[in-house]
Amino acid sequence: MASSDLEDLCAHINTKISTIKKTLQLRNMGQEPSLKSVLCKIGHEMFLLSDLLNKMEIEVEHQEKLKNTLKEMQESFERDYNEAQHLCENIPPHLPKAIPKCTVGVIVKSEEQGKAAEPECVKKPTKEPKFIKEAPLVTAQEFEGVPAYMRGRLTYDQINGVVQDLNKAVVSKYKILHQPMKSMSSAVRNLYHRFLEEETKDTKGEFFIVEADIKEFTQLKVDKRFHSILNILRHCQRVREVRGARLVRYVIC
Repeated sequence: MASSDLEDLCAHINTKISTIKKTLQLRNMGQEPSLKSVLCKIGHEMFLLSDLLNKMEIEVEHQEKLKNTLKEMQESFERDYNEAQHLCENIPPHLPKAIPKCTVGVIVKSEEQGKAAEPECVKKPTKEPKFIKEAPLVTAQEFEGVPAYMRGRLTYDQINGVVQDLNKAVVSKYKILHQPMKSMSSAVRNLYHRFLEEETKDTKGEFFIVEADIKEFTQLKVDKRFHSILNILRHCQRVREVRGARLVRYVIC
């Protein structure tokens, strides 16, 4: 055996012996009560340090991927720049001139201009939807101002629910009145004629409904509670009644 190999073997054995001695010392230290808390603290810090190293490794991998991506982008930009530079340096001396947009298709469309101009002039303006008046919801302040005997156990939401149903009936009725007669079905035409028959000189220019409209266009029950809410709506000036020909008309204020 060569002397160098023997020296290496001796150094290796000495290192092992030194490691065993240190291990025995640490084991003896761990058995001492005064050093247990220190060893626990060191172990906890070693755990935190290991966790931190893992996070650093993940961040290093992320930065490495980011670096490779940026390097690829740089190479792509350099290729594009070189191509653009090459194009700039090698522009042909004679290029075809651009045709002005205003002259494109003039010859082709010259015969159709007269015909095309007429329909454009004949375009009818779009009709705006006709106004239908709706009752605004009762405010909380108005609700508090309603006398207790009139309000009873009715709630704020119940009253405004009736207002919304009345508005729904008004909108449905006057959409039919604003509809052309030619587009009406027979059932809608019957409603249209009934609406006209219910008109009076007192309701001219007003928006109103009757109980039949409420039953036709809503799920609202015309019962005692409904009439109690109507009294509140009259008090809050949302509706008013016009009576005549054995019919009560509820006019939107």
